[in-house]
Amino acid sequence: MTPTRKKRALVVLALVVGIGAATAVAVVSMNENMMFFISPSEVHSQELPSDRQFRLGGVVVDGSVEHASDELRVQFSLTDGAYDVPVVFKGILPDLFREGQGIVAHGFLRDGRFEAHEVLAKHDENYMPPEVQKALDKTGHPMGSGNAGNTGAGQ
Repeated sequence: MTPTRKKRALVVLALVVGIGAATAVAVVSMNENMMFFISPSEVHSQELPSDRQFRLGGVVVDGSVEHASDELRVQFSLTDGAYDVPVVFKGILPDLFREGQGIVAHGFLRDGRFEAHEVLAKHDENYMPPEVQKALDKTGHPMGSGNAGNTGAGQ
């Protein structure tokens, strides 16, 4: 093998190793930052790791909202019509948060309750987050009918 071919082979090898390393870093990074959507029925039917962050969506159960008197802690339950999941959130809730409202919460499941670090509420009376809409339609919840396919775009 000539010295020129050796140099080319080393350059090609270095490029392949570099691209492989960059791809591996990108895949690992995406896996760590990926957040799955889970409905209350799916929480009930499977064992979820407590260290894995995910999005929980559903409708706030009427009469379940309890505000702590001494701090910004709120407890409420989310339902998809089949199962309820208790949620604890410490922070300021969105202005549109209320009972009977479709929401998505981000956080962890610990000791049978969902500890949210962010709560998102729908932005108008016609919009339902698509994941929540699918979960409600799947369980036959009354709020699931009539909103299918409405994304609120252009309103």
